Amino acid sequence: MGPKGWYSRGYLPHFDSPETVQFVTFRLADSLPKAAAQALAMLPDNLAQTDERLDAGWGACWLGQSEIAELVEGALLHFDKDRYRLLAWCIMPNHVHAVVEPSERHALDRIVHSWKSFTATNANRVLCRSGIFWHRDYFDRFIRDEGHLNRTIEYVENNPVKAGLASEPAQWRWSSARCAHEPAGSRRSGRD
Repeated sequence: MGPKGWYSRGYLPHFDSPETVQFVTFRLADSLPKAAAQALAMLPDNLAQTDERLDAGWGACWLGQSEIAELVEGALLHFDKDRYRLLAWCIMPNHVHAVVEPSERHALDRIVHSWKSFTATNANRVLCRSGIFWHRDYFDRFIRDEGHLNRTIEYVENNPVKAGLASEPAQWRWSSARCAHEPAGSRRSGRD
């Protein structure tokens, strides 16, 4: 199925267009208490406040476990340069940010579904648990211009610093900022 343009599944609006760079955030199902999520949803521009709550580290924070973070990183990198171009990413303890440009034949919702489905199944297996792993929806915002792209990549890669998890972006193991300081070819894919 191809890109859909503007659409909604009843909660967050989404924009899906071929070769449009998107900033995507998806989070663990327990990363925000229901009351907090509902209160944030009532605010007109709640992105900053939502990120602040996520950075506080609510929930089980399974992505803080190396084995789970590596699984998610592998899923993000697996179809890079095939179904999409992954420009930046950061795996936080309870949420993930990605800056991604879908290829012409791949819709953003299918890409995110693939990441979430694969990682939920395998993370639940590793954690010896069952049940909902990811929150059902995700946030996306299309990138308007080069300045917006640069600010978004900086935001994504600086998220661990802002949350007090690292003193500089390249120190965070689960981020594209780290890869900028590694030898070429050292990024690996987790689904071979």
